[in-house]
Amino acid sequence: MSDTDDSYIQRASSPDSDYGGSGLSTAAGPSGAVSTRSSTRNNSTRPITNTELRSTTGAYIWEDSIQRSWDVVQEDAGGSLAGVVAELVQAGKRKRLHYDTTPLQRGIIRHLILIFDLSMSMAEKDLRPTRYQLSISYAIQFVTDYFEQNPISQLGVIGMRDGLASLVSQLGGSPTEHISALQALRKQEPSGDPSLQNALEMARGALYHVPSHGTKEVVIIFGSLLSCDPGDIHKTIGTLKSEHVRVRIVGLAAEVAICKEICRQTNEGDATSTYGVILNEQHFKELLLASCTPPAATKQKSSASTGSELMRMGFPSRIVETSPSFCACHSRLIKGGYICPRCKVKVCSLPTECPACGLTLILSTHLARSYHHLMPLRNWDEVDWKDGKNASTCFACQVPFPAAPSSAPRIRLSVSGSATNASASVAPSATTGGASGRFRCPSCKQMFCIDCDLFAHEILHNCPGCESAAGRRTREIDRSDAH
Repeated sequence: MSDTDDSYIQRASSPDSDYGGSGLSTAAGPSGAVSTRSSTRNNSTRPITNTELRSTTGAYIWEDSIQRSWDVVQEDAGGSLAGVVAELVQAGKRKRLHYDTTPLQRGIIRHLILIFDLSMSMAEKDLRPTRYQLSISYAIQFVTDYFEQNPISQLGVIGMRDGLASLVSQLGGSPTEHISALQALRKQEPSGDPSLQNALEMARGALYHVPSHGTKEVVIIFGSLLSCDPGDIHKTIGTLKSEHVRVRIVGLAAEVAICKEICRQTNEGDATSTYGVILNEQHFKELLLASCTPPAATKQKSSASTGSELMRMGFPSRIVETSPSFCACHSRLIKGGYICPRCKVKVCSLPTECPACGLTLILSTHLARSYHHLMPLRNWDEVDWKDGKNASTCFACQVPFPAAPSSAPRIRLSVSGSATNASASVAPSATTGGASGRFRCPSCKQMFCIDCDLFAHEILHNCPGCESAAGRRTREIDRSDAH
């Protein structure tokens, strides 16, 4: 039977125990005389009472430093927790509003290899349902978001299992093919150990033909604590560094020294932002989707491209056919497609490279969607109740803003140990200030809700207020010219 805290304290404070007593010890000298030496403990040790080990709240002293999520509960005047849940949701949205709007030189034509850990360590169930299944789901979402934000880029997938590296999908610009290949992995089971060196060598070979205007990137989902490599992995790291291949790693288990070294060597000493170990499912998703944003150009890349190298692109025309014909990219019978403006070869989807002449084929909309990384939308300012009470609805979605909260006190329950203390706090009102859930564009001064803020910065990449003002100015100019 395990001892309780009280029995342990009584036994520890008894004079006969090893933890109490007078603090004196005797030892026989060489001549047989007994010498007495004092220990470092205080000679006037007395039993420690249970009251002295408790704080003012009634709990033990070591329990005061523990903060649990259920220790602090805020209720509204009606005793409901709906306000607390809404505040938690708003706090999660506000966390995503800290965008990096610094205009930097970035490579919008990206070539990325996603390396997937398929070893036995991915069968662990610390992530639901397993690391393997959750990683496949997040990888599919990563492929979708990657091509939405980088439509003129390419991606490939490599797997690691049984000490070998296997090609899951080839480097290409079709998200459908990559998603189909990842979904086919659900029918397989993880096995063996991973090999970082074999996977990095295969990724280096796949990125070897990338032209100088494109970026070479590798993203690794690594769930193991070891790597079975056939040779010296440090030589592979040196080769990746010389070929300007940048590696990012998302760890699912713990920090591994070789993973940190890979990220540090291939990212000019920056291992903090390129190597992360997940805390939970949401953190896993955030670390993986952070790779959708193109990295800033390195010093070597910037100095090498100061001559403003031009790239030739083709904008093909779409055709409609009554009978199917073969496409040059997959050799399949399809109706319709796109005709290369240089060699007149038909391809089935865009963006892609012409299989005959090698010309990059894109649409004008693809190029426009890639441009927002170079000129990001400015962050909007959060407005307090004093300045935001004049606006009643969101400018974009026309949804009414929440009314200013009353000054009714909230009941705050603070639970610590076995004692419960209640204290009242006044909610922020229109006269006391505080966050109002309104966000103002610094250019057009229009106010938006937090959902429209997220939509404008993550998907639209334009301000509806600024775009509508520009449309009004254009119509006024056209009207004045007509008169």
